[in-house]
Amino acid sequence: MNLKKLRQEIDSIDNKILELLNRRMEVVKKVGELKNKTSAPIYRPERELEILSRLKKLNRGPLNDAAIEAIFLEIFAVARNLERPERVAYLGPEGSFTHQAAESRFGAMSDYLPMTSITAVFKAVEAKRAKYAVVPIENSIDGVVGETLDLLGQSDILIVAEIFMPIHHTFASLEEDIKKIKKIYSKDIAFGQCRNFLSEHGLEDVELIPVESTAKAAKLASKTPGSAAICSHIAAKLYNLPIMFENIEDIHTNKTRFIVISDFKNQKSGNDKTSILAKLDDKPGALVEFLEDFNNANINLTKIESRPSKDIEFNYWFYIDFEGHIDDENVKKVFEKHKSKIKWLGSYAKGN
Repeated sequence: MNLKKLRQEIDSIDNKILELLNRRMEVVKKVGELKNKTSAPIYRPERELEILSRLKKLNRGPLNDAAIEAIFLEIFAVARNLERPERVAYLGPEGSFTHQAAESRFGAMSDYLPMTSITAVFKAVEAKRAKYAVVPIENSIDGVVGETLDLLGQSDILIVAEIFMPIHHTFASLEEDIKKIKKIYSKDIAFGQCRNFLSEHGLEDVELIPVESTAKAAKLASKTPGSAAICSHIAAKLYNLPIMFENIEDIHTNKTRFIVISDFKNQKSGNDKTSILAKLDDKPGALVEFLEDFNNANINLTKIESRPSKDIEFNYWFYIDFEGHIDDENVKKVFEKHKSKIKWLGSYAKGN
């Protein structure tokens, strides 16, 4: 078979894919009409997880699971925009890691609203200027994002999904010779995550200038001769900043967990995680007694993090993740016993 015939076969397959996608979107529009009558949420993470799991089991290759997920997450995002276009706020600016996380879940077609702080992101959802928002909650190296946890404690907004994203840094500059670089822009955390690179390339004595985001770093370096940025690949491309080195982080398994927040409760997916805040009495054994009830209910805790409390009555509160959904019977029993101590932050399908 020659190249021309192979290309004709590809064209024929593409025509069929287009026809099937349009058929799918017609059904999606009918679903959206039914949802609009009941004000049901358009974004259903547990339903998307169910579809992805089914397709991965049916798959016989050569597509791998990651490829299937990438393709269908974009299809889901397009479908949501056809059903009911809704705005997504995120911790900006454009090109930030949070922006990347938001696009990975909501696709390129969504209406995005970049915000300058995590507080502003929460306010955008609370004021209904955005239906959804994406914020970081923890990093595998640097730990939890305290501002996010504090705001979850103060707000009625819920966690409806989580996104895990590998964090890779690039070194980008207008200069072709690294010896001509006199200053480097980046977020303060990124400097700490790339210490070995800076040392190995003799950049310890170069001026390190912390800015609010790695995207801002790329923007500044794109306008400043003799400078460079430690930033994401997408930020460098966005500001036409040539990349000198890729993957310069000290630990290549570095990941950030992002959460999607909104104003609705998820249905059970069968593979859920629940997040809570627990404010316990300031007395010996209070935490042990509280956690023992989870153990007796056969609930697996996956994370516990203490935070200083701003309430006079409590010294600390505890952020806890565990396997299960708020509507599970064993979870209901624990919540009922400790209803005055627990603030439910959301139940949602586990991320990868």
